[in-house]
Amino acid sequence: MELMGIADEGAVTIDGQIEVTKKLGWKWIEARAVQVEGFEKGSIHDIPDEAFDQVEMKLKESGVGIYAFGSTICNWQKTVETPFDVTLAEVERAIPRMKKIGTKFVRIMSFKPTDDCAVTPSEVFERVGEVTRRFLDEGLQPVHENCMNHGGMSWQHAEELLEKVPGLKWVFDTANPIFNTDRRGEQPWGMQCPWEFWEHMREHTAHIHIKDAVKTDEGEEYHFPGEGDGRVRDILKDAFANGYDAGISIEPHMTVVFHDTDSEAPEQKMADNFVEYGRRLEKLIGEVQTELAQEAEGAEV
Repeated sequence: MELMGIADEGAVTIDGQIEVTKKLGWKWIEARAVQVEGFEKGSIHDIPDEAFDQVEMKLKESGVGIYAFGSTICNWQKTVETPFDVTLAEVERAIPRMKKIGTKFVRIMSFKPTDDCAVTPSEVFERVGEVTRRFLDEGLQPVHENCMNHGGMSWQHAEELLEKVPGLKWVFDTANPIFNTDRRGEQPWGMQCPWEFWEHMREHTAHIHIKDAVKTDEGEEYHFPGEGDGRVRDILKDAFANGYDAGISIEPHMTVVFHDTDSEAPEQKMADNFVEYGRRLEKLIGEVQTELAQEAEGAEV
């Protein structure tokens, strides 16, 4: 098991991201947006080469690595109407950078659906399939996140995507089902259930995002892991009980939210929350592992 965080929620700059990661005693970052001196903040695969070279140098000096690119490839900022060249250019920028710094995993999505969409268009399977093939051909593993995308419309849509895109794996986000409608059947649609979605994605999951929240009349409220409706404790316990031993990444959303352009917070507040979130996750994992050990001992008696 490897613990890490989507580090732009802990700091804006690569120096700050490395600092909060090392404060937790972790050795990995899931890199999404990053900033270095002299350059604007941007996606890890979109920043200029000179900026990326600085990121690489600082990582090597610190001993911290990038476990996964939290890319914007096929994400909710794009639809199937977006020229596919935009996506392919992102892929072709990401591949050499991932290989250069030894990153194996890349988070991708499956484009934003229209508000009334309940059937995944064939173009989505074709495009996500091409993206997946390009990464796999280079020995890199794309993992699809259940989010505001076609594959995230329900666990059934997720299974269809995995069936039609060979080699694609899943990154399961514990909180995203709380805010997303379950687009199976006729409207009006209800909301998704994190546990139900997890049960269907368990065997396909190669990475986990830990986020927790409750849905309110005003939108959503984000909480520390295990304190919301994301079934974080149950999902982690089930994952470990079934032999999960891969990446687990925190994505707090408690001070800043990546997809909310108005979301800002003082850097110290971001850093403090990120570290506290990580420590609470470690505590929760310890409790879950103790429970499993005690249950195993009881079964042997």
